[in-house]
Amino acid sequence: MQERARPLPRSAFRHFIPVETRWHDNDVFGHVNNVVYYAYFDTAVNRHLTDAGLLDPGTSPIVGLVAETGCTYFASIAFPERLEVGLAVVRLGRSSVTYRLGLFRAGGDTCVAFCRYTHVYVDRASGKAVAIPEANRRLFEGIAVEDKA
Repeated sequence: MQERARPLPRSAFRHFIPVETRWHDNDVFGHVNNVVYYAYFDTAVNRHLTDAGLLDPGTSPIVGLVAETGCTYFASIAFPERLEVGLAVVRLGRSSVTYRLGLFRAGGDTCVAFCRYTHVYVDRASGKAVAIPEANRRLFEGIAVEDKA
């Protein structure tokens, strides 16, 4: 039997994006529903790109589309909590980038959830895979880490 993954420390990530739980994120069980975690991760990745001036969601001719993702949950969160998403790049290919993402309570030492998330870069008009633009590649290299998780 494979050993269950363990929460990763803040040091496993290179950049942090703040996010907040919202009233409607809680489900009938009183905690943030698992699908909402994916929204936090997606928001953080795209916020990192927009903050760097590398993505305009409405007009960029080359965009990253999610090709694969998976999440391991370690602790529940609920509204109202302030959170941070830790980002690191663990694989950088010709047309794809794989992120390590961790969801932390603001200032927390270990993540409450861990996600692997792969974007494939495509030409918006044709939908065909293209090489990652050089400016994006430099941004990704700046948060790259060795993949030990």
